[in-house]
Amino acid sequence: MNKIFFILSVIGLFTVTSCSDYLDQQSPDELTSNNFWRNKADAESALAATYSQLEGAVDEWAFAEVKWPVEAYREDVNELGSDALNYQNWVELSTFTYTNGNSQFSTYWKLNYRGISNANQVIDKLPQIPATTITEADRTQIGAEARFLRAYYHMKLLLNWEKIYIRNKYITKESDLSVSLSTRAEAWDFIINELKAVAAVLPAKQPQDKTGRATSGAANSYLGFAYLTRSYEETAQKQNFLNEALTALNKVQGYELVKDYVSMFDGTTKNTKESIFERQFSETTANGAFYRNALHYWMAAAELGGWDEILPSAMLVNEFKKEGKIATTGNYDTRLYSTIFFKDPYFNDVNNPLVLGTTYDEKFGGADKPVYRRYIPNTQEKMNQEFTAINIPLMRYANVLLMQAEVLNQLGRTPEAIPYINKVRERADMPVMTGTTANAVQAQIEHERIIEFPLENYRFYDLRRWGKTKTALDAVGRTGFDPAKNNFYPIPLTELQAN
Repeated sequence: MNKIFFILSVIGLFTVTSCSDYLDQQSPDELTSNNFWRNKADAESALAATYSQLEGAVDEWAFAEVKWPVEAYREDVNELGSDALNYQNWVELSTFTYTNGNSQFSTYWKLNYRGISNANQVIDKLPQIPATTITEADRTQIGAEARFLRAYYHMKLLLNWEKIYIRNKYITKESDLSVSLSTRAEAWDFIINELKAVAAVLPAKQPQDKTGRATSGAANSYLGFAYLTRSYEETAQKQNFLNEALTALNKVQGYELVKDYVSMFDGTTKNTKESIFERQFSETTANGAFYRNALHYWMAAAELGGWDEILPSAMLVNEFKKEGKIATTGNYDTRLYSTIFFKDPYFNDVNNPLVLGTTYDEKFGGADKPVYRRYIPNTQEKMNQEFTAINIPLMRYANVLLMQAEVLNQLGRTPEAIPYINKVRERADMPVMTGTTANAVQAQIEHERIIEFPLENYRFYDLRRWGKTKTALDAVGRTGFDPAKNNFYPIPLTELQAN
C-alpha cells in the first residue's frame, strides 16, 4: 500500500461546515463527503488515507520524533543520545517527569484518533457507493481493512492510556463528540470483536499491488496479542483469554523466519516471509509522490552521520552477551551483530568492513560506544541521503512464536512452549535453551523478547504485562518511574481543553 492520500481531512471539514446553514449553496465541482464516494477508486483512495496514519507518519522529518520518543524512551533497553538531551519534552518522557501538556504524546494521541476518524468515514460511506461501480467483494474487503485499522489505532491508544474514547462512528456533528471514557474491559471488547470479525474476511495474502495491507494473519496476530495482554489485566478470566489467544495465534500460518535478520531493518529487503504487518515506504517520486522519511538520521549515532538521538543501553548489550560466544558461528547471538554496532572482531575485519563500508575502530576512533544498527542503511552513501524509504516491521512471525510460547507456558503446557523458543533461537545461531520448568521457560521468553525486538517498542508493554516495569527501570538507574502515575500516559491537556 504505497499510495498515500490526505483527502479525508478535506472531506471531514466539508462534512461539518455544510450543515451550518440550509441556505448555503454547494459548488457542483467542490469535493465533499457526499459527492466523493463514487466508485472503487475513491474508496481505495480513502482507505489509503487511513493507512497513511500508521505509526504517526506526520511528515518526513517528524515521523521518528513522535513514535520513538513516546514508545521507546521509557524502555530500559534504550538511552537518550547526546542530541536528544536538548529537547526537554523528550527528556521528560525518559525521566517520567512529563505532565499532560507533553507535546509528543499529545501528537501521538491526535494522530491515532485521526486514523480512527478516517477509518470510520470509510466504514460509514462505503455503503453509498453504487453497486455498478464496485463489486460486493471489493466493498467487503475495503470495509474489513478499515475495521482492522480502526481496531489497530484503538489498541495503540489503549496500550498507552488507561482509558480511551471508543470512536465507532464517523463524526459529522458536535453532539457526536460527547462520549465517556471507556473502561479497559469495554475497550478490549471493542478491539477484540473488530479483529475477530475481520480475521474471518481478510485474505491470507494480499496481491502484489496491495502489498503491506492488512491480512487475516495480521488480524489474528494482533488478536492473540490483545488476548494475551488482557489475560494479565483481568485475572479472573485469565485461562479463557489465554485459550482465545492461542486459538488466534495458531491461525497465523504461511510465515517463516528470515535468516538474514538485519536485512529486515536496513532497507535491503521489504515485506519478507517473516513480515505479518509492515509500515510501507517507497523511494518513488513519480507525479510528485513523497513516501520517504529521515528516520535513518534520527536512529544513527553521530559517528555514523546521524543525529545521535537514541542509543542501546548497557543493560541491552549485556543481555545480548550474557550467554557468551556460544553461537554456532563462534560469536555471540547473531541478533546482537544485526542490531548493534559495537567493538568486536566481527566489526573490525578489514576484509569484510560492515560498518557502512569500513571498520568499527575506524568509525569510532578506537572508542567503545555501542550504537544501533537497525534502521540504518547498509552503505555510507545511502546513509548520507537526505531521505530513505526503509519499511518498519510492526508484527513479525518471531513475535507470534514467542507469544505462543508464553501462552502455552502460562496454561501449564510448558513442554509444548519450548520448541517455539528454540525455533527463534535457531535463527540466531543459538543452541537450544536449557531448563524445563515453567519459571525457566518464562525467564527464557523474557530474555528472547528483550533481544529480539529492540526499537520495535514491545518492551514496555511486556514489562507492564509481567508486573516488572519498576524493578527493571530501577535496575538501570531510572528510579523516577512510579507505576501509579507512569504505567499509562495522562489524557493530553489539549484533549481536556477541547472537551
